[in-house]
Amino acid sequence: MLTIGDFARLGQVSPRMLRHYDEIDLLRPDRVDPVTGYRLYDVRQLGRLHRIVALRDMGFGLEQIAQVLSEEVSVDELRGMLRLRRAQIARTVEEEQGRLRRVEAHLRALEWSDTVELQDVVVKQTVPVRVARATATGLSHADIGAAFGRLLPRVLAHLEAAGVAPGLSVGVYEDQGGSVPEGELVLHAGFAIGDRDLPDGDDVHVVDLPVVEVAAATYRGPNDGIVAAWEALVRWVDDSGYRLVGDCRELYHEWDDTDPSRNVMELQQPIAR
Repeated sequence: MLTIGDFARLGQVSPRMLRHYDEIDLLRPDRVDPVTGYRLYDVRQLGRLHRIVALRDMGFGLEQIAQVLSEEVSVDELRGMLRLRRAQIARTVEEEQGRLRRVEAHLRALEWSDTVELQDVVVKQTVPVRVARATATGLSHADIGAAFGRLLPRVLAHLEAAGVAPGLSVGVYEDQGGSVPEGELVLHAGFAIGDRDLPDGDDVHVVDLPVVEVAAATYRGPNDGIVAAWEALVRWVDDSGYRLVGDCRELYHEWDDTDPSRNVMELQQPIAR
């Protein structure tokens, strides 16, 4: 007979774990000394202990292991349990590989931290947003600031005429993978209007932006840093194993014409795996 310490060393588990297995009726000692209360094990019980350890190592819970050891599970059922566990582990590995890519992408992004005021990137679902907006086409990056200056007053005037208060300012850049010529930008700029009903104007249209998965980052600072911030975000998306899809968005949470360093905006790039 083996003492609990000897049996624990033989099975490479702790005596505390053996006591727990005894308490839950998973592996009882061969006998208990009636005088000392010491647990004693037969070496033939090592096979049962090894099976418990093997099943635990594969991630099965103690209740599942108890079912297997009590022979309440058929061979086909055990095969099904193992296949399900394999699928769960595969998903976990995939998730961890994705997390590893994102960690590496953050490390590479830090190399640009001296020149780009870009906060940590997160992957999330957007919220539904109804936007009244106007559109400018055929833009270059240098034209964007002036385009905002033309479009937003038009939208504001339309909102004021309808008695609708403007919400968050929103800019949407149309996907160049669609009908937009290479090297040109299409900008849709306007304001969120909540759930208000608003008729379209001559050049102002109301749209509901779709709910999509995006890589999002917060940018703080003046306009001249936005292009570099977008470049850093796109680089993070690529480094993280995603691909760019759909129209990217800018949400302007704070805007200060007198002190651009106080500007706060969220950059949202739709992505797919």
